[in-house]
Amino acid sequence: MMPFEQPLFRDRADAGRALAGRLAHYAGRSDVIVLALPRGGVPVGFEVAEALGAALDLFLVRKLGVPGQEELAMGAIASGGVCVLNEQVVRALQIPAEVIRRVAEAEERELQRREHAYRDDRPVPEIRGRIAILVDDGLATGSTMRAAAAALRQMDPARSVVAVPVAAEPTCVELRREVDEVVCAAMPEPFYAVGLWYEEFAQTTDDEVRDLLQRAAQRQAAAA
Repeated sequence: MMPFEQPLFRDRADAGRALAGRLAHYAGRSDVIVLALPRGGVPVGFEVAEALGAALDLFLVRKLGVPGQEELAMGAIASGGVCVLNEQVVRALQIPAEVIRRVAEAEERELQRREHAYRDDRPVPEIRGRIAILVDDGLATGSTMRAAAAALRQMDPARSVVAVPVAAEPTCVELRREVDEVVCAAMPEPFYAVGLWYEEFAQTTDDEVRDLLQRAAQRQAAAA
């Protein structure tokens, strides 16, 4: 049977609730923060944070793609002024510092635009010493999540976790070398694409992201 005939999840919220069940060992801990990759990861992360009683925030990351080979990451920048380079790629392709600077500046502008659009005046959360759970709606190649994991390491979390509802198994295996724990709720084979495993996979809007973040912040304030 083809995968589009048997979706695993109704929508991202349903996927988030399913994923939360795999993360129950982090429930009720004050040192846990759920970091959602916008935009599709935010509805998933919202449900995970609700179930765990954890804080929810964004993890804005922009991959620094090699010019002409944009899918190949030569580094990444992330919220909080983090920049990390893939020295192996930079050396192998002999990428000049000026090219890296140009790409980083362009991606920084987009990151700042998204920071302003989503976060309003809320500060970037403190990650050091906390259990940070990176959440997205699924992983195919995992290139953006690998960039996020590399940036997260620079923030010195106590434990780094990648959690997604559905992923290609080879990608999950590769990510286990990047973080302390990988939770992939489902790894169907053959995989094809993330969206095929959802009944409803419309693009998450900026307004939805802002609304979910506001609701999560209100819950945290009430709990405090």
